[in-house]
Amino acid sequence: MPSGEYLRYVALGDSQTEGVGDGDDTVGLRGFADRLAGHLAAARPEVLYANLAVRGRLAGQVRAEQLGPALALRPDLATVVAGVNDVLRPRFDAAEVAGHVEAMFAALTGAGAHVVTLAFPDVTRIVPLARPVRPRILELNARIGAAAARHGVTVVETGGHAVATDPRMWSADRLHAGPLGHERIAAAVAQALGLPDSDDAWTLPLPPRAVATGWRTAGDELRWIAAFLGPWLGRRLRARSSGDGRTAKRPQLLPPDTPWRAPDGIGQQEPA
Repeated sequence: MPSGEYLRYVALGDSQTEGVGDGDDTVGLRGFADRLAGHLAAARPEVLYANLAVRGRLAGQVRAEQLGPALALRPDLATVVAGVNDVLRPRFDAAEVAGHVEAMFAALTGAGAHVVTLAFPDVTRIVPLARPVRPRILELNARIGAAAARHGVTVVETGGHAVATDPRMWSADRLHAGPLGHERIAAAVAQALGLPDSDDAWTLPLPPRAVATGWRTAGDELRWIAAFLGPWLGRRLRARSSGDGRTAKRPQLLPPDTPWRAPDGIGQQEPA
């Protein structure tokens, strides 16, 4: 499909696609998918957008819960980003995870959608404690890349640029992109799609910043462990997920600028 001709965009995935790190549950989440919908609307004001993503979902759950509703919306553009939650679980099977992702690629492209996915950056440059999962990330990226090639899926690679692992691109939890990170991801996808007025400015490094001292760095690490790592481990031990009880924030195709709200902050959302 020619660039700028997409009229029905549906986003599938987990917390990154939901927009965690870009806003909050009080003011609402934005995220790269919302921002990409804005790029699409700038080219075609009549574009419609749905976001089926739910934080904490594993790739198999994204497939089971979101693929059917996505197909029912008949998208001509879809983003599928799933697998990073699987990488962080004790039991990880790269072939199984990539298989779920490929099944979504096959179904969506078979229905006529142009599908876009993201390669996962090396998060160990942001969270040194995550070094043991680096081989998993590399293997999953390779398998998803191969699956994408088989189905004509566009893979957006952001990890090759130094700015992708600049801490200022990430939220305080270091697991989700911050507002600037989501903005850059959306710009990268817009360029990959050849949307009007898109370019490679998203690859440019941020201005230099002061280097933290050893004592300040140690303090930051301790605060991060207490605020984010501890609660995350607690959920794993209780077999809980941050997405328990949550549903898609935007399950219907609507103009991107139509605001949505969640009546209870957790359950089904409705137009504001």
